[in-house]
Parts: sequence; structure tokens; C-alpha cells
Amino acid sequence: MELTAPALWINQSFNSFDVGVTTAVHKLYELAGPFFTPFFECVSVLGKGGIFLILLSLLLAFFRPTRRFGTAMVLGLAIGAVVTNLVLKPWIARPRPYADQASIFYQYWLTVGQNVESDMSFPSGHTTAAFDSMVPVFLISRKKRLKAIAICFAILMGIARIYLCVHFPSDVLGGMIVGIAAGCLGTVIAKKLPRKWYRWDALEKKQTGKHEMVK
Repeated sequence: MELTAPALWINQSFNSFDVGVTTAVHKLYELAGPFFTPFFECVSVLGKGGIFLILLSLLLAFFRPTRRFGTAMVLGLAIGAVVTNLVLKPWIARPRPYADQASIFYQYWLTVGQNVESDMSFPSGHTTAAFDSMVPVFLISRKKRLKAIAICFAILMGIARIYLCVHFPSDVLGGMIVGIAAGCLGTVIAKKLPRKWYRWDALEKKQTGKHEMVK
């Protein structure tokens, strides 16, 4: 497969970084065998197509106490999906690490489950979705534990994609950048929405109560 100019530039510019980080992450397999593989596969499934994160954000947006989280997450996911899936992936068209059977990435991929993805590699969509949904939680929440859980989940998603050799570390880095930017923008937009949006269920109950009193 002939590489596009952007994909070729990324491959050449980040080759040492990609090999070094992937080799370091692969040490987990060398030290513990396939012990970590099911765990990282489960983490990876949570980012598949962004479905779990979309459903979670919609659920949070439905209930008033968590509506700010959910709204910002929905907006972040939408922005990140457009930038990643509709712009960057088709334009850069970088093949997956395992596409080159002569590379060290292919050898690692053979040992960790041989997971296959159908779209292009840069940036990592899973990592983008994880960051553009978790960054709003980090920014809005006042609870340190929740902040830590959100960021740890997003980082674990990136590590999982590298461990499974379905992404180069530079793909994950790209996903982090897009995800953080999308999450921040989603949070800013969510904060600009009228207060009515965050109180609509309470207003409905109030109006219903008034109608009942009139009757």
C-alpha cells in the first residue's frame, strides 16, 4: 500500500518514538505472558465505536444531577468524532502497525491476540473518544477521586491500544491531543448553554404541579 505524504511523514518522524514506546509496553507481555491481554481487550471494547461512552454520556445527560457531565461529554464525543473519523483518518490514511509484516509491530501483534481493525490508524479513535468524554468529567467534577478515575481510564485506553498493537504510540498521542481539545471545547459549550437546559425536568414538575392545582 502506497503511503500518503502525511502518513509517510508521521512514520519517519515518530519511528524511534513508536518503536521505543511499543517495545516498553510489550514488556508487560514478556513479564506476565498473556495475563494482561484479556484486561486490555476489555478496556479496548469500552471504546469500540464510542458506543459505550455515547450511551454513558446520554444517560448522564438525562438526569439533572449529572446533566452537566453528560452534556459536555456528548458535545466532546461529537466534536472528536468529526475531527478524527471524518477529517484526519481519511486524509492521513495511515495503515495499522500490523500491516507491515516485516516490522517489529507485526511480531508483537502476533503474540498479543491478533486483533484487527477496519479503518485507518491515525489518530486513535478509541483514545480520542476516551479523552473527549473523560476530560469534561475532569474539568467539571469537584471530586478528586472522580477526576483520577476519569483520567486513568483515558490513559489506560491509550495503553491498551498500544499493547494490542492496533495503534502506533503516535496514533495514541494524536488521539490524546484531539480528545483533550474536543473535551475542553465541549465543556466550554456546555457551560454556555442556558440554565433552562439543566433544569428542564424540575420546570416540568413545577408546571405539572401548577396544572394539578388549577384542576
